Amino acid sequence: QVQLVESGGGSVQTGGSLRLSCVDSKRTFRRYDMGWFRQVPGKEREFVAAIRWSGGSTYYTEPVKGRFTISRDNARNTVYLQMNSLKPEDTAVYYCAAGGLSGSSFESLEYWGQGTQVTVSS
Repeated sequence: QVQLVESGGGSVQTGGSLRLSCVDSKRTFRRYDMGWFRQVPGKEREFVAAIRWSGGSTYYTEPVKGRFTISRDNARNTVYLQMNSLKPEDTAVYYCAAGGLSGSSFESLEYWGQGTQVTVSS
């Protein structure tokens, strides 16, 4: 079983950077493709980025391409989301998730973290 714990959220000004981390305390997440999602109040949770279990392929939603980078360290059971050039519209609760990719989309999402707040002020 996978147990995901996110950290690294906070408040920054426009143009700033944050790095989110997601650790699997059960040390089994290397079998899963991993993703980051975000949600703002009143809206559906949306896909941000994904990385295959091997780390060989990454995928991003268009608004974050060139600004966000997803990576993973299977030895540390950790997936990261480096967020640069942050904008107010990036403000959301960010969640990591473990599942299975089919092409560039998740066909299954089995485990979720509790979320970490990111706030970008103008």
